Amino acid sequence: MGAAPVARDFRLLVTGACDGPTNMAIDEALWRGRCRGTAPATLRFFAWEPPTVSLGYGQALDGAVSQTACRDLGVGLVRRPTGGSAIYHDGPERELTYSVVASNPDLGIGRDLLASYRWIAAALVRGLRALGAEAEMIAAPRHAGAAPAFCFARTGRYEIEIDGRKIVGSAQRRQGQTFLQHGSVLLGVDADRLRALFPTTADPLAPLTTLEAALGHRPKFDDVVAALVEAFEAEHGLTLRPGGLSAEEAALADRLVAEKYATAAWLDGVPEPRRPASRPGTHASGV
Repeated sequence: MGAAPVARDFRLLVTGACDGPTNMAIDEALWRGRCRGTAPATLRFFAWEPPTVSLGYGQALDGAVSQTACRDLGVGLVRRPTGGSAIYHDGPERELTYSVVASNPDLGIGRDLLASYRWIAAALVRGLRALGAEAEMIAAPRHAGAAPAFCFARTGRYEIEIDGRKIVGSAQRRQGQTFLQHGSVLLGVDADRLRALFPTTADPLAPLTTLEAALGHRPKFDDVVAALVEAFEAEHGLTLRPGGLSAEEAALADRLVAEKYATAAWLDGVPEPRRPASRPGTHASGV
């Protein structure tokens, strides 16, 4: 048996449903603070209102995501600071989103980028199994080739499946050893809406599954949060301390909404202006 994990304190944020620009601005504010060493490592769970499609940091805004369907269905559209492909974030009755803002030293791991994916996935698998789902971490990527427009159309390394179908989609971006990772946990799915939003994906339902399908009932958002909180603490020896945004983080998030995430330029994919070295820079994609 290996040594017991060393106890570490992380901040736990469980925030109410927010629109896409606000959700992404909050996570960037958390990430910038961790990069500067002014904010703690943080695990966040959140939801979206209205439901929103989030594009990956470097993903083209093209016909692979139907902007017409977004408008007709009242679905928001935002570009994430993390990599990967587009994800449809339904309301809290069908989807839970997590984010982890930390550094590799916070996790007690080496410099390997993939080690952070594996660390997070291990806790997610533990939590999903506690709910009764036969989840497993995938060591090697499935469906190699060009990244699809729809995140759940391919499983990357250290992502999670149930019975060969993807249940969690994750994406990451890093500066040095400090990273922001997003992930979407599917509680249920609106099949007609998914097909309308991703018209070029042959069958967006084929590669994915949901907790509703795995369990025979759809678990509640709060119950999934509770299972995952317990799993992160048990798997990694963490102490998750409930908290909120600092005044500095809240002010920065408001500014990022106005200047970045709610702007057409950011959604269209215009490159960010150059900033000092403390700005989050490189990105790693999960799909």
